[in-house]
Amino acid sequence: MSELEAVYRIWLRELIRYWRDKSRIVSSFVQPILFLFVLGGGFSFVKLGGFNYQTFLFPGIVAMSLVGISISSGISVIWDREFGILKEILVAPVSRTAIFAGKALGGCVTALIQGAIVLLLGFFLNVPLTPSSFLLSLALMVIVSLGLASIGLIIASLIETIESFGVIMNFLIFPLIFLSGAFYPLQEAPDWLRLVSCANPLTYGVDAIRYVIIGASGLPFSLSFTVIALFSLVAIFVGGIAFNKQKS
Repeated sequence: MSELEAVYRIWLRELIRYWRDKSRIVSSFVQPILFLFVLGGGFSFVKLGGFNYQTFLFPGIVAMSLVGISISSGISVIWDREFGILKEILVAPVSRTAIFAGKALGGCVTALIQGAIVLLLGFFLNVPLTPSSFLLSLALMVIVSLGLASIGLIIASLIETIESFGVIMNFLIFPLIFLSGAFYPLQEAPDWLRLVSCANPLTYGVDAIRYVIIGASGLPFSLSFTVIALFSLVAIFVGGIAFNKQKS
């Protein structure tokens, strides 16, 4: 079996697993939709940068929709380990790097499916989304999702139980979201909060997507794009090393 074929098979397996879990698909949309329509609609009278709050919030919700499903994709490693499937995969005549790549791409694509559906809502809301900004947003979402999926695989490579993974995932997801500027402009935040947010890679993802969709940005787009690209590359590199060193 070639390395590329192994990547494809692992990627396809992750997609099939995602598609069969209908409850996961439905539940993954609940939180973004609630934030967008309840929080965004409830504060629609608030104006930020010339936009109503729902329009300002929309790019942040798109980015938020990627976080949970990207990071949680690492749980498939723990499931496979507990049921002995991972051992069978690891003894196959392919490198662990190919297996990691397949799982990371699987997590990326499943997150992208959800994010793309949320993004499509922009055409039906008062959001200045165009076909070109839609495609550019998808490209940014791929970069962000790959990095986050790699983080999920790093966590799964270091722990052994589903319960521990869930605790760490929840501990990680909420700070990433709330410190990213998804819900408020960081320019108006206290100095300490802006400083902490600068260390959050999702901050730059939210800012880049917001710039592409509505043209508002707190940071130069070139800086945001560079940071999220470097974050994804580093996460993929570290994830590959961690996956190669894990026990089956």
